[in-house]
Amino acid sequence: MSYTPRLKTRYKEEIVPKLQEKFAYKNIMEVPKVTKVCLNQGLGQAIQDKKILEVALEEMTKIAGQKAVATKAKKAVSNFKLRDGMNIGARVTLRGDQMYEFIDRLVSVSLPRVRDFQGINGKSFDGRGNYSFGTTEQIIFPEINIDKVNKLLGMDITFVTNAKTDEEAKELLKEIGVPFKN
Repeated sequence: MSYTPRLKTRYKEEIVPKLQEKFAYKNIMEVPKVTKVCLNQGLGQAIQDKKILEVALEEMTKIAGQKAVATKAKKAVSNFKLRDGMNIGARVTLRGDQMYEFIDRLVSVSLPRVRDFQGINGKSFDGRGNYSFGTTEQIIFPEINIDKVNKLLGMDITFVTNAKTDEEAKELLKEIGVPFKN
């Protein structure tokens, strides 16, 4: 018997019927789903200190459970001593079972660890059903050992859905368990 993430099972058994009822979808294929989750870290300090990028890539690989890739600068900016093609960030795109595992860990373990957490902003949708938010520190993830962290780095997390409207996407994310502010 193969392993399926608990969020994927919950999506199929509970969330799909709820959304189908709420938005009156005729076909089960109309129900929106999260297609991928993108994690992104912009590391401007990596221009001066190459070690920051290596540490960030290692940490992001631990958080995502998938190897992180360095992102390169697209154009040179002389004021920032930035040249074309320099490594300036880290990113990971998660799909399938790894994506469901990450969302489950994010919602049930990581977000509740944020200090003074009231929920995430419900207005950060892009108009096409995708949702982005940022975290200010990577230590909210249990995979990161707080004692070994020498610099707090934030990251952007984007949920890419195939929902047609922001309302449908918000309802999907609410059902998954993403804690929105009221």
